[in-house]
Amino acid sequence: MSSSPASEAPVPSPCCRRCCLDEQDVCLGCGRSLAEVLEWNGADGARRRQIIEAAAARCKPRLPWR
Repeated sequence: MSSSPASEAPVPSPCCRRCCLDEQDVCLGCGRSLAEVLEWNGADGARRRQIIEAAAARCKPRLPWR
């Protein structure tokens, strides 16, 4: 019985099927840039985790007056 470290676990796509790009080519659904979306399938687990972290930072709630 072998166990994989968490860093080797499969990283599922953050896509939530609400794809719409803003003026900076960032998806309003998942927060990934267009370049990150295109890179996703060829990215390894470490890179996917980096993409998810960057997307999460972009998705922080925006205040309506900003």
